[in-house]
Formats: sequence, structure tokens, C-alpha cells
Amino acid sequence: MNAVHDAITDVAGIRVGHFTHPQRPTGCTVVLCEAGATCGVDVRGAAPGTRETDLLRPENLVEQVHAVLLAGGSAYGLDAAGGVMRWLDERGHGFVLGAARVPIVPAAVLFDLWIGDARIRPDAQAGYDACQAASTQPPAQGNVGAGAGASVGKLWGMARAMKGGIGTASVAADGFTVGALVAVNAIGDVVDPATGEPVAGARTADGRHLLRSADALRRGDWPAPPQPGLATTIGAVATDAVLTKAQAQRLATMAHDGLARCIQPCHTTTDGDTLFALATGAAGRSAPVALLGALAADAVAQAVLNAVRHAVGLPGLPAERDLGGPL
Repeated sequence: MNAVHDAITDVAGIRVGHFTHPQRPTGCTVVLCEAGATCGVDVRGAAPGTRETDLLRPENLVEQVHAVLLAGGSAYGLDAAGGVMRWLDERGHGFVLGAARVPIVPAAVLFDLWIGDARIRPDAQAGYDACQAASTQPPAQGNVGAGAGASVGKLWGMARAMKGGIGTASVAADGFTVGALVAVNAIGDVVDPATGEPVAGARTADGRHLLRSADALRRGDWPAPPQPGLATTIGAVATDAVLTKAQAQRLATMAHDGLARCIQPCHTTTDGDTLFALATGAAGRSAPVALLGALAADAVAQAVLNAVRHAVGLPGLPAERDLGGPL
């Protein structure tokens, strides 16, 4: 069953804030867990842009993080993590090292430099502003934060692509809640697993309908080799269960099943698909990772669908609501 608001903020100890740039479709989104949360990560794409992911390996020192950042702007967007660190430091949150505190902020970025002036991208102030906007309310979806410049269906190039976005969802079972927040910038189509029908993706040559990329590929309609950096789907799942770092890493791995259900193709050589997993421990007890992982995959799949269904088209980049559906 879905939790109260069907959002990652249904998980106790989690707040979310967006910054959307006023001059170009780009931005960043912060998932705050100021009290600390155990964190794992699974990077599946072959061209990732990430920060602090090595630190999350189970054998490494730091046990908890204080925020996760998702950002547009490609590698430039990693600058926004500095603003998140500054916001946390001003409030006394961080890993204690003698007289110093160091906020731990893992991050992942997606490539959205195709749209508008590529010199405009999230910076440290954007990360700080996203923290300022954070709340426990259900976060906005679609063309906001890290999803502002996201696009999908790029196997045949940007001229036949569609608007992506950011989405959230949550699921509750056995007294535990698992939520997901996903910025969908996929090279492939987004498909509703309940029906097998494409929701958004590559368009036909006339731009009026969905091509059904998987069917086109099976017919031998092969596109030109895609350019690197075309696609990356990034996100975070969170739970109120108590987990170890190794269990959090496994949760992130299982959460990727949600991407594979909805995105065709997924985890390609030109993307940087990355999911973080946060465990706040607010439930006060542990749960089987198999249960949490199944819930996480469901939440991720629904968050992907919500991202494209809330998206609003941009010039030359229509959203789901703008098309007549598949042929």
C-alpha cells in the first residue's frame, strides 16, 4: 500500500528541497537527513558523475551521511554539494573530527546541457537554496529541481526526444515505509509495467507519436551510435528501518529493479544511472532487506512514472500530455 502522501518525505527523518534555476531548465534537489542516515549506493551506468560514493562502501569509515544531492548541469552540478555542506555546517551537522565537523553529502548529476545556455548550471548557492526550501511536505514533481532539464527517449537524438522530470512515491508494509525520489533523464523509453505501454520516449519521425523504441530495435531500425552523456537517471530511496551500510548498499541494488521495469533500455554505456539508499532508523527496528528491496523497487518504478506524467513540455521537447500516444 502507498504511504500517507505517496512521497519520499513519508519516511520519518527525511526532508526534500528543490532549487530550479530561473534562467534555464536546470536545478538541483536535496534529500536532507540532518540527524544522520546510514547510506549505500549502486552505480549502474557506465558514465556516472558522482561524489563521495567510495566513502559509502561498507568497509570504509563513515557510517552516516547528512544529505544526498541530485543535480543537473553534468559534472558542473557537483559544485552544488558545497552549498549543502555549508548549510549543514551552519547548523552544526556533520561527522565529528576532533574540533571540526564535516557534513557528508554524496551526490550524483545528470546531463541537461542540451537545453538553453549550457553556461548556466547549479552551483554552491543553488545547493544552499535547495536546503533552505526543504520540508517534510510532498516535494513538487516534473519540471523542478534536478528534473527541470531532464529528457527521455534519446536513442534517435534530441530532435525526437521528450521531456523527463523528477518524481516521487512511497510504499508502506509491516510497519515500515520506503520512499523514492528519481530524476528521470533516460536514453530509453519510459514504459508502464502494468500495461507494457510506453508513456514517454522516442517519437516517430513526424514527432506526433511514440515510436516504441524496443519494437523499432527488434525490427532492425538501429539509430546512429548515441553520444556520451545523453542520459542518466539518478535518485534516492529511503526507509525508516534500521540498516547497516552493507544492507543499505543491497537496498540500493534492489531499488534498481524499479528502473529496469520502466526504462527500456536501461543502464547503458552512455549513462550514469545511480541510486542512493538511506536508512534513518526512525522505526527503531530492523527489517528483512528482501522486503525493503521489493518495496524500494515498487516505489522507484512509480516515481519514474510520476516524473514523466508530471512533466511539462518545452519548445521542441513535448511531454506525455502533448502527444497522441503510441502508434
